[in-house]
Amino acid sequence: MNGVTGILASASPLDHVVQHPLFTFHIGSKELIFTNHMLMVLVTTVLMIIFLPLMARQRSLVPRGLRNFFESICVFIREEMARPALGENTDKFIKYLWTTFFFILFCNLLGMVPTSGILYLISWGKLNHLGGTATANIWISGTLAVFTFFVIHIAGMRQQGIKAYWKNFIPHVPLPLVPIMYVLELIGAGVKPFALAIRLFANMLAGHTVLGALMGLALASQSYTVSGVTVLGCAALSVLELFVSFLQAYIFTFLTTLFIAASVDPEH
Repeated sequence: MNGVTGILASASPLDHVVQHPLFTFHIGSKELIFTNHMLMVLVTTVLMIIFLPLMARQRSLVPRGLRNFFESICVFIREEMARPALGENTDKFIKYLWTTFFFILFCNLLGMVPTSGILYLISWGKLNHLGGTATANIWISGTLAVFTFFVIHIAGMRQQGIKAYWKNFIPHVPLPLVPIMYVLELIGAGVKPFALAIRLFANMLAGHTVLGALMGLALASQSYTVSGVTVLGCAALSVLELFVSFLQAYIFTFLTTLFIAASVDPEH
């Protein structure tokens, strides 16, 4: 086996998932590295800034095509996900929830487009790692979770007041148990964003790693039967991965909604 096929077959299954430095630049004495996942975050941001406002500015009374698709998602998130939990506070947080959902969804879907492999093949190995799934990077999924952490607690303090929020931070328990409950609730407050980050990161990383391993097997195999079955398996798994891309965006946004609801309403 030789040529580009041999190079692809010998690559690690994690090669197209982990981040790769593209170039470095300096700010003063500090050296900053720009990676492929940073590039995908930038592409996602530009697409959202350009694409979503264009959908919203269409003046037809009856939404059609992509506008109908995105509007249906927005209505579902607001009415079926956010309003049952947030009630009258829905409109205060719906913009953050919409932004979170579509940012994760765009990152997940862009990660399914084999831009890196296509450019690699077209350039005969000169252009590499110009793509990837940004949400398969723990630093990016962790940053999203940290934003959610601050939104949860700042929203709670603004809604209830700082004193009332920390008073209602724990359930009503006998006085001797208050210190223990505060410790447990503080640990729980840290676990929530950690769980959000790990869930998103692990699911996207695992799916793309399995796809990479199967494609490597198909390229390395000397049997047309094995290669054909493996390619069909990759196609089926890609459909599943497409579903997971929507599912993980939904789960992250849904849990964020529940955490915010519990923060702004002490009865939760």
